[in-house]
Amino acid sequence: MYYSDKIDILKRLFGASEVSLSEGALSVNGRNYPVLDDVIILSSPGDMTELVKQKLKDPEEKVGAGVAEDVQFSFGEEWKRYGEILPEHENEFGKYFDIVDVGSLSKADTCDLGCGMGRWSSFLAPRVKSVSLVDFSDAIFVARKNLKSRHNCLFFMCDIKKLPFAPDAFDFIFSLGVLHHLPSDCLDETRALKKYAAKLLVFLYYALDNRPFYFKVLLGLVTVLRKAVSGVRSRFLRKVFALFGTFCVYLPLIAVGRALKPLKLSKYVPLYEFYHGKTAKRIEQDVYDRFFTSIEQRVTKKQIEGLSDTYSRVVLSDGLPYWHFLLER
Repeated sequence: MYYSDKIDILKRLFGASEVSLSEGALSVNGRNYPVLDDVIILSSPGDMTELVKQKLKDPEEKVGAGVAEDVQFSFGEEWKRYGEILPEHENEFGKYFDIVDVGSLSKADTCDLGCGMGRWSSFLAPRVKSVSLVDFSDAIFVARKNLKSRHNCLFFMCDIKKLPFAPDAFDFIFSLGVLHHLPSDCLDETRALKKYAAKLLVFLYYALDNRPFYFKVLLGLVTVLRKAVSGVRSRFLRKVFALFGTFCVYLPLIAVGRALKPLKLSKYVPLYEFYHGKTAKRIEQDVYDRFFTSIEQRVTKKQIEGLSDTYSRVVLSDGLPYWHFLLER
């Protein structure tokens, strides 16, 4: 069994005195959690995905508090469709972790909250003691496949708002592009993570507070479109929309930005700065992510600096992606 040599770290994560394994289950202080394809299912029955329910073959009707089911579905579909770790992901990893002393994490137990298909953990895992990957969607099974060669990883299906881990379970948590998709205030959720680790790296969508006014006008129009299409469940229509956005919107704007670069005007072209140099496949995944998520929050630099009411140190990067920041307790 994959977790047979990980009992000690599981005890630490759960703050448990007794942890044991049996075929297809993990017992923590007498409470049993199913284990499917090396993924520990911490979700309550009402929060489980349809795939997990089918695999557990539990005919009993269960009622739970539930999660944002449409968001859960969307991210599960996204990372099953775009589950390949691409070369440009390593460059993006470097941009997110520009304010982190990764070398200091060599003996750290870390956590990737909202891991998706595990792209960031794939680059961090070789440099740390352990990585616990957490996601509430079927993407967690894609992450398990992508990190099959990494034996210092643990995989959990769980809602971020209902983490069963012990205080100070981790030395370092990172949550990139996740908390702004929760149905509750993303800054409050960032504050709530304080109890689980002394250091956190977070990325939240920015409110275009460092951009010209017309960026915000365009965002308003895009938001209307996003809300209209985010409820589409057809895999075919989602694919067509993502391709259309890639080749008819994103790539043309990138081309305009490239043409204006000699005049030093490219930064005034929406999408250019972050997406120039990226492949169409990578851009397509972001189009899908951008338009098929019903919940989206955006924050300003000033709001992030306000997290100093909870954390003793707030380090906000001035580089892309906006805004990513490091918090220390």
